[in-house]
Amino acid sequence: MTVRNAYVAQTWAELFAAEALSVRIVPPIGYGEKASMLDERTLYVPTGKAHVAREILRKI
Repeated sequence: MTVRNAYVAQTWAELFAAEALSVRIVPPIGYGEKASMLDERTLYVPTGKAHVAREILRKI
């Protein structure tokens, strides 16, 4: 899932963590640690848990 910025990404990550789902937040390719907090982020969940993430998104 791609979100607008790091603040939104962190909010989603906390929501998923509350549901016991691990999340990796990835900055834009090529920026690494130099990425701004306002740059878009991509959220990744484990392949076997993608259905759980979709169910959480559906409920919200």
